[in-house]
Amino acid sequence: MRFFNTEGPVRPEDHYLVSPLARLDLDEILLLIERKKYFVLHAPRQTGKTSSLLALRDLLNGGEAGPCRAVYVNVEGAQAMREDVGLAMRTILSEMGSEARRSPGDEFLDGVWPDILERSGPGAALRESLARWAGAGKAPLVVMIDEVDALVGDSLLSVLRQLRAGYPDRPDGFPQSVILCGVRDVRDYRIHSGAGREVVAGGSAFNIRAESLRLGDFTPEEVSVLLDQHVEATGQEFTGEARAAVWDLTRGQPWLVNALAYEACFRSRTGRDRSRAVCEEAIQAAREELILRRETHLDQLADKLQEERVRRVVEPLLAGGRGAGVRPDDLQYARDLGLVRRDGPVAIANPIYREVIPRDLTWITQEMAITDDPAWYVAADGRLQAPKLLAAFQEFFREHSEHWVERFQYKEAGPQLLLQAFLQRVVNGGGRIEREYGLGRGRTDLLIVWPLAGGGDEAGVADAAPRPAQKAVVECKLLRGSVERTVEQGLRQTRAYMDRCGSAEGHLVIFDRDAERSWEEKLYRREESAAGVPVTVWGM
Repeated sequence: MRFFNTEGPVRPEDHYLVSPLARLDLDEILLLIERKKYFVLHAPRQTGKTSSLLALRDLLNGGEAGPCRAVYVNVEGAQAMREDVGLAMRTILSEMGSEARRSPGDEFLDGVWPDILERSGPGAALRESLARWAGAGKAPLVVMIDEVDALVGDSLLSVLRQLRAGYPDRPDGFPQSVILCGVRDVRDYRIHSGAGREVVAGGSAFNIRAESLRLGDFTPEEVSVLLDQHVEATGQEFTGEARAAVWDLTRGQPWLVNALAYEACFRSRTGRDRSRAVCEEAIQAAREELILRRETHLDQLADKLQEERVRRVVEPLLAGGRGAGVRPDDLQYARDLGLVRRDGPVAIANPIYREVIPRDLTWITQEMAITDDPAWYVAADGRLQAPKLLAAFQEFFREHSEHWVERFQYKEAGPQLLLQAFLQRVVNGGGRIEREYGLGRGRTDLLIVWPLAGGGDEAGVADAAPRPAQKAVVECKLLRGSVERTVEQGLRQTRAYMDRCGSAEGHLVIFDRDAERSWEEKLYRREESAAGVPVTVWGM
């Protein structure tokens, strides 16, 4: 049985898949190769770059795109050699030799590259090897170099400059076309050269780049194609709400789409019952499992949050700030990583990433600082007592905010993060939090979804009786200007968010970061009305 793939390149015999070639602008790529261009294909991790390159290699070698010899080389192994150019080049050439052995007529390189390295030295061995390889056959050579931006410092610089040096000799004496593949566009590389003690821009080291192509996420139609393959293979349907949830939570990020579907269909006990359709509850449960298990993809994403250039982009997003100090190259880097969406207003790429980021940044706080038992805040009828929960946080914030906010790397968003840590610790007992934040919003929107006791089977069973859910909106704002003006604006925003979420319960939290005001002035609770709907305002 085929399944949803979350590790490595897709294999048609093993995996449900969206055609890797269909995801490329194949006409443009073939035209670039025909015109002997060197170009870049980049995309965030685990979006299908390697699968697309391997499919392109097979297409070219199959003769469907004209006479060609295409080879795929992954150079990630040389990352461990850091700036030792000699060892890095030995690793790269060894990998190229192994690939050449798989190509009929090109086996010679597997036996001669050590001699080339010894005679030419690491600073010219790649150029000489590619020159001999290109001249060894009648068909032009196309080389695809994957994970090139995993190389470090002088090792990366040497590869780029040797490719540039051989460029004038193509196609007879050098590859007709070279495709560099990685997370980032080569023009965005900032190569720290240890030997030269300088920072070299990738664009200057590889100024022969003709184009930079980006592999996009799945479209809604491609998500449906992927899910339909499971339906066809097993007869197990996805409800319309489940399909919508897969798209809404992932926005087409390929690994997330596959991971959610695999979790819901193959790991969940009820999901393995093919007679039952997968419903929205199954997808939401799968989302939570992926986050709690800190799957490798999400763990790598969280690790990037520690980088200063990522912090400079993400921190004002979390705080709802204006982002006036965000640097263009930092924003481009965050987009290349897939953290920030490419189009429209600057925002986190998808709801799962929006969930992972604050939870990861506050994990230690949740585990070490917050000891409240979720049962303290659950009434006899099973409802979450949000006012009691926020009153407890108000006291916690007074006693501990100075200490814990200072411990955050993301201090600008410290109060919002501390509130989210507190809520998450409690809500983990049975509900979930949905988050919305972004540049220029001036607020952070939180929606607590708390399942209530009722009919139903294990989450994810479409034919179980629906379980009602309590929804409570918590709107967070920083005090800017007068209290009354901030409250007035916040009430309108809270009411609008309540309407959108279908919630009858609303809370507005105002954080006052003025060190000159006393806690007696900052702390208050009052009942207000927004367009006739009651909203509780909490000062902190």
